[in-house]
Amino acid sequence: MSGQLFVVGIGPGDPELITLKAARIIGAADVVAFHAGVRKRSHARRIAGDLVPDGAIEEELRYPVTTGTTDHPGGYVGALADFYDECEARVTGHLEAGRDVVLLAEGDPLFYGSSMYLVDRLRDRFPTEVVPGVPAFAAATAGLAQPLVRQTDVLTVLPGTLPEPELARRLADTEGAIIMKLGRTFPAVRSALAQAGRLEGAMYVERASMPEAQWRPVAEIDPASVPYFSLIVVPGDTAGNQTTERLRTQDRLGLEARCARTSASGDAPHELLVVGLGPGPSAWLTPEAAEALAGVDHVVGYAPYVSRVPQRAGLQRHASGNTVEVDRARFALDLALRGERVAVVSGGDAGVFGMASAVYEAAASDERYDAVAVTVLPGLSAIQAVAARAGAPIGADFAVVSLSDRLKPWPVIERRLRAIAEADLVLGIYNPASRSRRDQVVAAQKLLLEHRSPDTVVVVGRDVGREEESLEVTTLAGLDAATIDMKCLLLVGASSTRVAPGGAVWTPRWVE
Repeated sequence: MSGQLFVVGIGPGDPELITLKAARIIGAADVVAFHAGVRKRSHARRIAGDLVPDGAIEEELRYPVTTGTTDHPGGYVGALADFYDECEARVTGHLEAGRDVVLLAEGDPLFYGSSMYLVDRLRDRFPTEVVPGVPAFAAATAGLAQPLVRQTDVLTVLPGTLPEPELARRLADTEGAIIMKLGRTFPAVRSALAQAGRLEGAMYVERASMPEAQWRPVAEIDPASVPYFSLIVVPGDTAGNQTTERLRTQDRLGLEARCARTSASGDAPHELLVVGLGPGPSAWLTPEAAEALAGVDHVVGYAPYVSRVPQRAGLQRHASGNTVEVDRARFALDLALRGERVAVVSGGDAGVFGMASAVYEAAASDERYDAVAVTVLPGLSAIQAVAARAGAPIGADFAVVSLSDRLKPWPVIERRLRAIAEADLVLGIYNPASRSRRDQVVAAQKLLLEHRSPDTVVVVGRDVGREEESLEVTTLAGLDAATIDMKCLLLVGASSTRVAPGGAVWTPRWVE
């Protein structure tokens, strides 16, 4: 009979925060295992203290490296992999001998805990029970005596090791936040908080629940003094402070001066930018668009597109769902009417099935918006990106159609597809299918086959410009409609479209 593995959370430091269940299991252990830092006493063993029975075997699992350098041939990753191999072997030996092993875990075992790696390795081979513990952030917020989140607030837990721009974006998009894993990451974390407008109100907590615990504003902390066992609490109550205060104390003289300058030049006193971000990577964002986004105070758009705009100090992000285009256009126009510098962002080119048309639609609905000058900045369109990856399939006349019937009836789409097919134009198809809309792409394929050869070249571009990018060259008859979704853009060739020996797809400019 093998022994049982117990992975026991023992809280953030105060022994009185160890649960009754954890204490009972530790007290009955045959073997007690615990991690220890390089040349440091184990925090977990210190917290457990006298709960470890006198007759128990103690297994100290000491890291070979934490934040320092290593001469291991596999580097840091290789050194840690060998370390966990050793830990697994040592614990396995006890379990196979029939001894119950209690692995002590600071905080909660499965919350950024080292013990999770042994759980991954052993749970399928031995009986395993995980006992939850009080996580460090719970002790930190309790010490502050300040609510972390209320009602519908969103709480985001972030590792300080995230890239600074990504950390800033996520901080700007949440109400409450916990930032773990500080130490050497602290300067970048502090900068990200400032860029997100969340520095004010953010609290630094060191060694929560321990006698030497301290709570101080992040802005007052010396980066050189920050240990790894520290975290930052950003209460949800601080999320709207910057926006509210800035709008309340807005420099009216500066606003009036700007309006006077634009009026003198003959332009409308208020402006709304509509910016195409391109279909994916930042390299495909035009310099004009990047400069425009760097000068606005508000970015409005569909959440995945808003998330692509780098966060910086003073920038406020307003993300929404995918089917409320006119509502968010009105919201952006209202901000512009207040004198705010606003950009509505759209994927690809904003004028190709994007937000530009929605903004003009909203502007036409209310004469108040006549005072807002709408400026559309072009972006690289998805059809251009897919065509470039394929070669030159749109080198001759082409047409573009969206298969979405949310804003136009399907018979209209069918009529347009038939006309394009009969005209022998290259066809770009946006929005070919979604989870709830699977029939249109099948119907479109069937309709096109009534007018085009089964051998007509078809290009399927998926996630072009992103890490998951794929490009498939097939035929109209060979197209597998079941594999098509909203991440795809289809290019259906004309009768003259051909595939070069190297695989490139191109359409001659001349017509025989």
